[in-house]
Amino acid sequence: MLRRRTFLTMLTLLSLWTAPQATGAEELHPTGGAMEEKRMETGREQLERLNPRAEADLRAALDDIAPDMVEMVVAFGYADIYARPGLAAEDRQVATIAALTALGNAEPQLRFHMDGALNLGLSPQEVVEILYVSTVFAGFPAGLNALGCAREVFRQRGVRPAPPAPRTGDRRTRGLAALEATSTGAGKQVLDALADMAPDMAGFILDFSYGDVISRPVLSARRKEIAMCAAAMARGTMRPQLKVHARAGLNVGLTRQELVEVAMQMAAYAGFPASLNALSALREAFQEAQTAQ
Repeated sequence: MLRRRTFLTMLTLLSLWTAPQATGAEELHPTGGAMEEKRMETGREQLERLNPRAEADLRAALDDIAPDMVEMVVAFGYADIYARPGLAAEDRQVATIAALTALGNAEPQLRFHMDGALNLGLSPQEVVEILYVSTVFAGFPAGLNALGCAREVFRQRGVRPAPPAPRTGDRRTRGLAALEATSTGAGKQVLDALADMAPDMAGFILDFSYGDVISRPVLSARRKEIAMCAAAMARGTMRPQLKVHARAGLNVGLTRQELVEVAMQMAAYAGFPASLNALSALREAFQEAQTAQ
């Protein structure tokens, strides 16, 4: 009997020693259901900044067929990705609008993010400028369709973009200056690379892409590069151009972390393969930039 009591006493002490202690760590690092609820709470906060009705609209659209998709959008899209601190919310909207414009297959979501961008403080003209830049990468049909979405959003809000300022100088001069500002010496490289095969294409790049579009003054240089990188990442077929504009982004003040955040955000809008391939291209671009220093 004594041995049995001794054994039970030791067993009790062992169980008390090994039991988890309430230290308050659960509040700092929630697990299980608490973690999921925290993710939903964080996602809702981010989503409401774009549109306070967004979750209710999602539930109305999906609860009868795929209610779990609402949880995925809120918890993953907005808590796990959008709430990350490495890229400002306004810049995330620039990236998202450019990516959805380039993809060309998500007009409801494009309208939502245009409206969200305006709610965060971007101007109607800045939204239009994102579409101009995206057109260079995605083509005129994608740009024109996105402008149709913007028109609808602006009409519902009763706003219009400001008229553009008059341009000065000739297209080639503006194009060379815009290219030189982000990529020193690249203008001559573009001309030389295509001189033996398609010299007019070099002219299109310098005169239209840079002279007519990228040289426009409304959108900041760093946001232009965010838009161009996001468009290239979303399409997934522009690795050389993505690397060029990643390095240009570094030259105009973007950090490596900001570019990485743009690539990670593409997981939600263009899929994980596009995001992973973009991260691989960024790694090469960062290495090349470091070598060139």
